[in-house]
Amino acid sequence: MLFTSALFAWVYLPIVLAGFFVIGKWSERGAALWLFLGSLVFYAAWMPEFTLLLLVSITFNYVVGQRIGAQRSKAWLTAGVTTNLLLLAYFKYAGFLLSNINALAGTEWSLGQIVLPIGISFFTFTQIAFLVDSYAKGVREPSFVHYGLFVTYFPHLVAGPVLHHAQMMPQFARTETYRFNFTNLGIGLCIFALGLFKKVVLADGVSPYADAVFDGAEEGSAPTMEEAWLGALAYTLQLYFDFSGYSDMAVGLSWMLNIRLPFNFNSPYLATNISEFWRRWHMSLSAFLRDYLYIALGGNRRGDLRRYANLLTTMILGGLWHGASWSFVLWGTLHGLYLVIQQVWSRLRGTSDLPRARPSVAGSLTLKVLSWALTMLCVVFAWVLFRSPSLEGATAIYAAMLSLVRIDAGIVLWNAGLHASTGWWMCAFLTGVALWPRNSNDLGLSLRALVQGREARVAFVAGASVALIALLILLNNSRGVAGAFIYFNF
Repeated sequence: MLFTSALFAWVYLPIVLAGFFVIGKWSERGAALWLFLGSLVFYAAWMPEFTLLLLVSITFNYVVGQRIGAQRSKAWLTAGVTTNLLLLAYFKYAGFLLSNINALAGTEWSLGQIVLPIGISFFTFTQIAFLVDSYAKGVREPSFVHYGLFVTYFPHLVAGPVLHHAQMMPQFARTETYRFNFTNLGIGLCIFALGLFKKVVLADGVSPYADAVFDGAEEGSAPTMEEAWLGALAYTLQLYFDFSGYSDMAVGLSWMLNIRLPFNFNSPYLATNISEFWRRWHMSLSAFLRDYLYIALGGNRRGDLRRYANLLTTMILGGLWHGASWSFVLWGTLHGLYLVIQQVWSRLRGTSDLPRARPSVAGSLTLKVLSWALTMLCVVFAWVLFRSPSLEGATAIYAAMLSLVRIDAGIVLWNAGLHASTGWWMCAFLTGVALWPRNSNDLGLSLRALVQGREARVAFVAGASVALIALLILLNNSRGVAGAFIYFNF
């Protein structure tokens, strides 16, 4: 049940909202249970065969969390984290590991076809963080309903953001969460419509250019240098608007329910270095990797060499979190190397005895633009690995991007019925949108200030948003093929 479908917008969502607020008048616990059950129905609409697995995972982690919180038991923490990781490893990495063993040993072992439960990476990381904090901070959640809702909360369940219990549990305990708020509904509808526009119009609009190049390379077609760069840039923009669009929709849905989700993007393509990029991109995952992996490995507390090793290890595992393939491992490794190079460069600049002239305003702006251009070049280059299903496909695109293969006739886009000039114009427009200083986070907060206490304005915003949502869903359905969000694969 996609957020972009009529079934979700006109059937599921109104029923869930109405039930939540009607029941909330009489029983807050009952309303929380309603939303918990509604979230399970949302998941079951995707993968009914794994709904029981999700419930077992929730029950197991709730019980273990209670034991850890009460006893501060490291044994329970180890058992809980290990079980979660083993579950994730089986469904996500067992086939990948076995295929590599077979390739090295010449064997033909098989586990059969393993179906990946949707959202398993997100609900596993969410629960691991809860267990770790139960041990480190004595965190406890007495209500099974609230804990289950925290894990399954449908706006974030299948593609994030990765939630922290401290962000959600206090909201489930507030009475105002369960009281209908017309202003929050109007703001939520507007933010949801904005995210839907990002997905249906912007991301899906440019996706044919990325798909033609990457799928063509995978099938053995050699793209030209122009096609390769256009495909890489098109995917860079598709991925951003697809995933940030989903995150905006999740934020908007939560506004409707009087719940605030953390922002997951903050104009990442404005970053002027790789560290800043990761502070702006998929912010909830970046925070998780920092707090529960990088710092756990020692962070920067044990010298520079250990710090660089920790950065590289964190990013490699972050790449592997996205999927079981060498492409993701190398993508994470590349970003880890970017971060290490940046840290080494900053270190050298900080310890240099060379005199530094005070930069002029023009010089500072030039340096900033050059830093931004270099950062974006590195990001676009790495996205090729992220998108390519195989190393062979990525190699073919890299060879074309670096002019190692010269082909005169650009047939990859031609075979897909696409024109390079149109693709470049689309990418130029989308780049301008991505670099616009006011992002959806700012627009949502500004909108709240604009309509607060003015019901006529709220009504106008809500009505216009519903009309836009209806138009976008109609446009999406007219294409005949439902475009799933990219991060559903992770």
